[in-house]
Amino acid sequence: MTTITRTGTKALMSDPAQAQRRILRVLVTSQILSGAGLAAGVTVGALLAQDMLGSTSLAGLPSALFTAGSALAAIAVGRVSQARGRRPGLAAGYLTGALGSAGVITAAVLDNPVLLFTALFVYGAGTATNLQARYAGADLAPAGHRARAVSTVLVATTLGGVAGPNLAAPAGALAEHLGMPHLAGLFVISGVAYALAALVLVLWLRPDPLLLARDLARAKETDAATGPAAGATDTGAGRGGVVLGALVMILTQLVMVAIMTMTPVHMHDHGHSAAASGLVIGIHVGAMYLPSPLTGRLVDRLGRRTIAAASGITLLAAGILAAAAPGDSVAVLALALALLGLGWNFGLVSGTAIITDTVPLATRAKTQGLVDVSIAIAGSTGGMASGIMVAATSYPVLALTGGALSLALLPAIAATARRR
Repeated sequence: MTTITRTGTKALMSDPAQAQRRILRVLVTSQILSGAGLAAGVTVGALLAQDMLGSTSLAGLPSALFTAGSALAAIAVGRVSQARGRRPGLAAGYLTGALGSAGVITAAVLDNPVLLFTALFVYGAGTATNLQARYAGADLAPAGHRARAVSTVLVATTLGGVAGPNLAAPAGALAEHLGMPHLAGLFVISGVAYALAALVLVLWLRPDPLLLARDLARAKETDAATGPAAGATDTGAGRGGVVLGALVMILTQLVMVAIMTMTPVHMHDHGHSAAASGLVIGIHVGAMYLPSPLTGRLVDRLGRRTIAAASGITLLAAGILAAAAPGDSVAVLALALALLGLGWNFGLVSGTAIITDTVPLATRAKTQGLVDVSIAIAGSTGGMASGIMVAATSYPVLALTGGALSLALLPAIAATARRR
């Protein structure tokens, strides 16, 4: 039996696999809730800004702001997790997201664009935390099962992520009944969902996966003299693995956010209702997370680089289809956004596995936080540039440009494969 001592606490863990199963159950519960939280900004954030400002050119600003906010939150969550464990880091991030949701509601009631943009920046903490939770699922997983552990956490976001956008109409009706603008309704759901996700983690994420993984690694080093790098498998070729994993996730995030952000605006301009936009975004979010169990198995069996390359090809197909979709066709846009979500899923799971394989436990959370900062900045760039590009050209041009950009993954993957 391994005895793990903390300040004021002792946890006796005879079976790390049992602890991993418990941790995954708790993470799955919190991710279902947080999935509903993150969907609000995607679905109606751009529409709120468009209504307040009366301009499409800045409709990408909300996405840019809450992804920029997620960059700052990724640093904070990573540092808190590094110092004190996953539980306090993730819980604090979700509570910050709930605070941002309350700020968006207040801004909508007051019709205050400055407050809206400030609150969306704070709201981005929920998005960052939702993504950081995937790392917690892999802390105790064996090297050959890390992608599957990551995918288990990711797929849990599907239920809330798909349900959230499709609550746009009833949530809007509730908001109007309470004297709020229609579009503020989803942010009411978002704030409650993020707060509940934080509560679940505070109460039940015990033992803390990262702290337990460190203690088990130290015990193994002491017993078997395995060396300081226990817990990391150099399948990503050291620093090159970090760069490749980060590049895969950065490019997929940039392309996905750019196209996704302007799709509701594009649909609105062609006379589609908020319910129709919610359906398309719900399908998109489902495709982002629902395939995760299969993706995890493919990544573990076929290799990280193979699925990363598939990500680039899938995103290209999504861009071409979105560009070719008739403005009045919800079905074709839904299919394009589904492919967009699937390509993002391939990139996120494979890139996360590369990073987790490469970085040792001693610096894992901090490095993962820094990588997610880059991902958030990419999303912010995509969100901001998307509105400007659509205003200057068109939505099809944006979609084609994003699809073409995703192909940059292929030479990068080929180059790192040759250096192995």
